[in-house]
Formats: sequence, structure tokens, C-alpha cells
Amino acid sequence: MLYFKVRCIYMSIAENLARLQEQIASVCQRVGRNESDVALMAVSKVHPVEAILEAYAARQRLFGENRVQEFQEKSASLSELTDAKFHLIGPLQSNKTNKAAELFDAIDAVDSLKIAQRLDTAAAALGKRLPVLIEVKLSHEESKHGLAPTELMGMLEAMEELKSVEAVGLMTVPPWSEDAETARPYFRELRQLRDEAAARFPKVTQLSMGMSNDFVVGIEEGSTCVRVGTGIFGKRVYPAGPAGI
Repeated sequence: MLYFKVRCIYMSIAENLARLQEQIASVCQRVGRNESDVALMAVSKVHPVEAILEAYAARQRLFGENRVQEFQEKSASLSELTDAKFHLIGPLQSNKTNKAAELFDAIDAVDSLKIAQRLDTAAAALGKRLPVLIEVKLSHEESKHGLAPTELMGMLEAMEELKSVEAVGLMTVPPWSEDAETARPYFRELRQLRDEAAARFPKVTQLSMGMSNDFVVGIEEGSTCVRVGTGIFGKRVYPAGPAGI
């Protein structure tokens, strides 16, 4: 195990992507799923443009960013990647909905009708159809964002009135743990919520669940998109704040 961890430090982004794709294919085969039904999202938040370009050169096309302003600063250097897709996967503030609708191909963390409505107005002005995922909060942690499960059906029903935003699935972030199995009940609950929602809203098919430490469990429980950052780009180095904080 120690050898594996040390080896990963020196593996290139391309090698990490190839290894992950092999893992995804292996899990899908074991649980009887088609590997093409599980997308690998490279979470590039905090990582530099050069890392994104390296992943793109290795044929990665789906990326996730957490902050509108950070991606805005990167976007000019990525404009030639016309077939790449960038999703906003972090919480979205009301005052950033216009810019988010402009910059991103999809918004994966909508947690209120107000945000959905503002995105709809912004997307309409851009002549754009914007797919979104509803973030559901299944953890009791205060740091987690999302809609309460009891509010999901009402939210989806209200969103039927929107013309330029379309709910296509759900996402959640369970409490972090070194033991991936602790995420299973959260993923299972989200899948059940998706199945219930899809019975009334057939376009709600996607399940974004599973990150670097628990994506295998996510796939086993029906995830259609796993979000991996550290496992592709390595450990994040956050910029220092005032006085080196």
C-alpha cells in the first residue's frame, strides 16, 4: 500500500487518468454496468491552467470547478478547448448567477428555486439551454449545502415552469471519511430519491456522487458521474491569504 501511494505522487496526470478509467471499467464490469454510463469528471479547482491542458492532452474532456471567479480567470487560457465541458460543482451565490450561466456548460449544485430562476433568466438572455443538478443535503453537517430531501419534489415541480434551465439529475456530498463505506447509505438514499423523482420527471436521470476516496462505492450505488480531483491532479495547494495564512 505504501508503495502504491508513493508511486501515485510521481505518476503523470495522463497516467492517473488511465489508471482511474481502468478502475471505473473494472468496477462497472463487476457490478454489471456499462462503463460508458459513468463519466469521470476531473475536478480542477485551485489547480493551474497547465494542469487542465495536460489532462485535456490526455483526452479528458469533462472538468469541474468550484468557484466562478477562479474559473473566470482561467477561462481565457482555455478558450481553444472547444470540445471540453466545464461544470460548476460548488455552491453558487445569487450575485454570480449571470457570470456562471455565461462561463459554464452546466451547473451541478443548484440548491434553491431562487438560484434556478436567476440562472434561467441569465441563460435565456444568452440564448442558452443550461442543464443543472439539484444538490440534496443528506448529511447533518453544517458545512454541507443542499436542498432538504422533503423539498425536492416541490423544487422539481416549480422548475418545470423554467424555459432555459433543465433539471437533469441530483448530486450530494456525504461526510468525508477514510472509510469509503460510510458514504454508501448517503449514495443509496440519493439513488432512491432520483428513482422517485424520475417517475414524475423523466429527465431526472443523472446521479453525481463519489469523489477520489469513495468513487468505487458511488459507482456501485448507481453514480453516473464521479468527481475526482486529488486522484488526477495530486494534492491541492491553496493560495496563501493575508500574512501568509
